[in-house]
Amino acid sequence: MEQKHIGTKNKLGEGHTFKISRFKEQIKKTRPHKHDEYYELIFLAEGQGFHSIESEKYLISSPEFYLLKPGQLHFWQFTSIPKGFVIIYRENEFDPVNEKRLLDMLRELQAMTRLRLTRDRFPLRLLEAIFTEYQLNAPYSNDIIHGLLKSLVGSLLRLNAATAPENARPQSVYERFIVLLNKECPRLHRVNEFAELVNTTPQNLNSLCRKQSGKSAGELIAHQLLLEAKRYILHTDNTINEIAEILAFTDTSNFVKFFKRYEQVTPLQFRRKYFQ
Repeated sequence: MEQKHIGTKNKLGEGHTFKISRFKEQIKKTRPHKHDEYYELIFLAEGQGFHSIESEKYLISSPEFYLLKPGQLHFWQFTSIPKGFVIIYRENEFDPVNEKRLLDMLRELQAMTRLRLTRDRFPLRLLEAIFTEYQLNAPYSNDIIHGLLKSLVGSLLRLNAATAPENARPQSVYERFIVLLNKECPRLHRVNEFAELVNTTPQNLNSLCRKQSGKSAGELIAHQLLLEAKRYILHTDNTINEIAEILAFTDTSNFVKFFKRYEQVTPLQFRRKYFQ
């Protein structure tokens, strides 16, 4: 008997990190599938049916918003023609140093799965503006798109806060870890320290992180530490010794070894590269 595998879609293509398109206006039941290492923001202005995400089955009540994380399984069962927009992005679309606020807002948004909207709150103008600029692909289009994205994400976060009781649900272990990662790093460096804060084992935390993001908890911690290091290296006059202390490394040599492992240059060489 032939084995059936769950497919993984890649709608971005090699080397691309951002895309916006109109939702396909057709009634079609899609096969259960996953997405390849990117986030998908789905804005449905019209449409009826069902949307299944992992083990949850949602009755579509447009207008509404869905957020799919890398590796999540989902499929659609529409009973009327859907209309809307789909935004796809990888995190490396955004500069982790100069666009910190936008990245923080996107990570806050990632705690959502679904947000019900009203007709007057559906962000059609912002979506149309992003879509138009994406198609234009002219000088400064990327900067304009990122500015519009910040407005779009901000409006969703504000709306979610206003309807929090309606949308309230317990945060998952992974979501609590991501919140703590942004709050407690660089004070904490170790997986077991974060695992204790979210009341689980280091092994389980690593497993949950791999399922949700494709990376272990240790890799996510290292990534966050690296971001903090780059911010201090590029945006302060602190010495490398002082930065190592701020980032809670036991000594400067450990910090230099850590940084060089990921960037192939020392912190001082990294700073000089940007300020020659």
